Amino acid sequence: MLSRPDFMEKQIIIYSPMKGDKLSFRNDNAIISDKEGKTVFQCTCYRLFAIMIIGHVSITSGLMQRARKFEFSIVLMTTTLRPYCVINPFAESNYLLREKQYEYADIGAAKTLIKNKMENQSSLIKTKRDKTEYDKGAINIINDCISLIPSASNIAEIMSIEGRASKVYFKSWFDNVAWKGRKPRIKYDYVNSLLDIGYTMLFSYIDGVAALFGFDRYKGILHTQFYMRKSLICDLIEPFRVIIDNQVKKGINLGQFKECDFYKWSGQYFLEKKKNAAYSEIFVKVITEYREDIYLYVRDYYRKTMKGELDEKMPEWKYK
Repeated sequence: MLSRPDFMEKQIIIYSPMKGDKLSFRNDNAIISDKEGKTVFQCTCYRLFAIMIIGHVSITSGLMQRARKFEFSIVLMTTTLRPYCVINPFAESNYLLREKQYEYADIGAAKTLIKNKMENQSSLIKTKRDKTEYDKGAINIINDCISLIPSASNIAEIMSIEGRASKVYFKSWFDNVAWKGRKPRIKYDYVNSLLDIGYTMLFSYIDGVAALFGFDRYKGILHTQFYMRKSLICDLIEPFRVIIDNQVKKGINLGQFKECDFYKWSGQYFLEKKKNAAYSEIFVKVITEYREDIYLYVRDYYRKTMKGELDEKMPEWKYK
């Protein structure tokens, strides 16, 4: 298992072949060079956490051997920044952990998880300097929803309460745009498309951290099991979504994210290919700022799972 100090030294490489970038290895160093052959990034493989590859690429046996030897993830992404394959050569043989995962069938941990998410949403709205009456009302509604969570009797009721809170949260937080509503994966405006991109990057990062401990990432506590869905990662990402929400609003205000960088096709907004690397780098940067928090949260979740203490001591992460 990777220790906390070692994890803090880890780095992520964003490799975009469609820009003409080339990935090579020399003396256990990963090197990214541009189309002119100039080195733009170099990192020892011992410090690699993941290589995120955007666009079409051929995977060589040399890359796979190094991923296995140095235990870094390979994330293959489409030109629209959607991961379609994640290779994690980590602790998949941790059967004791997986036995504990399969034994747990209560909803106490799910309650804490959603309560934690809503508390962070409320905290984020409170960071606004000039709060409107709607903002103040949204905070009150979210707090009311938090108070209802302990009495929820099933997952459907928990999700219903969470949905009510999220509706007012998004409208309050994204008051800098003509907010139409959160529509996951539909991408019916550029803000929803931005959120999807950011959440996807965060999802892949947490997936890589969870793989370090040997979790069955398809066995969740809140999200039900569904074919090919990593339900556990869908769970663990919930308290951290505010990181992306904050960055999207900040990026729009700073002019880093622009509607003109997106094109519309079949009623959906997609990021222009030439902007993929720049946008993904912004999201990766803010995610890695919280890498220690994410690691400690997943580590604590691992410990509570092994001890059978998820109901009583489900870990929480407070947005700072």
